[in-house]
Amino acid sequence: MEHSFPKYLLSKQSVDDRALNKDVLNALKANLPGEPFRIIEVGAGIGTMLKRLICWDVIRSVEYVMVDGMRENVAFARAWIPQFAGEAGMRAERSGDDRLRVYDEKRDIQIQLVEADVFDFIDTKPDPADVLIAHAFLDLLPLRESLPKLLALTKRLAWLTINFDGVTAFKPTIDAALDETIERLYHQTMDSRVTGGDSKSGRHLFGYLQNAGAEILAAGASDWVVHPLNRRYPNDEAYFLNFILTFLEGSLAEHPELNANVLKHWLSERREQVERGELVYIAHQMDFLVRALSAG
Repeated sequence: MEHSFPKYLLSKQSVDDRALNKDVLNALKANLPGEPFRIIEVGAGIGTMLKRLICWDVIRSVEYVMVDGMRENVAFARAWIPQFAGEAGMRAERSGDDRLRVYDEKRDIQIQLVEADVFDFIDTKPDPADVLIAHAFLDLLPLRESLPKLLALTKRLAWLTINFDGVTAFKPTIDAALDETIERLYHQTMDSRVTGGDSKSGRHLFGYLQNAGAEILAAGASDWVVHPLNRRYPNDEAYFLNFILTFLEGSLAEHPELNANVLKHWLSERREQVERGELVYIAHQMDFLVRALSAG
């Protein structure tokens, strides 16, 4: 099976739609400034959050800056944003490679695509946004050092979503002890990334945000729960599950505490469960809405 990161991001749209904490989302909507306003999204991927906010009628007149370090994601976004805008009955205009406008009678979204490492982007000292979005991104970073820099990108709010928080479950059980070992070692790889990361970033964010001077306005669980309906997965969630298994395989390959053949057999069984429409996958995560220190 060929694996594409942009396709993975497409496949998890429906998973994230269910997972996003609706109380935290409602708090975001209640605290948004009057439009027009400016949003910066870091780790923005291909634009799925932009699409969600448009289709859920959260934003109508904004400047939306998408920052992502993967060239593949940014290239995909250039083509995909006009496509989903057209499907939503909106028009799209392009101004060079890095600027788009999607609009209709009631919505006008000015989009800037920025291909850059987020901290290189911060070093350019961009104008602060009214809203910072970091979606499924913070748990990849060294939070203690990163948060103050990231929060400098906003003068009002930060919506920080899908932050992993230390629980992974695959069902049905294959071997209880082996399942526990694989899940434990998988979490350990998150804590030992050279680039930083934290397998319990969700719960740790309470303290890190306080230390960064941010006020938590709302927080809640945003768990991924993927399960079949009548032996079939909705939308493209089978692809999502296979990508998760491939990512786990890459993380645990040649792990000294895990026999390679045992892992290979376990993964084969899990993939067969996906094919049969049996696998259930759960990951515990947290969402936050915070007011930045500079907001007063």
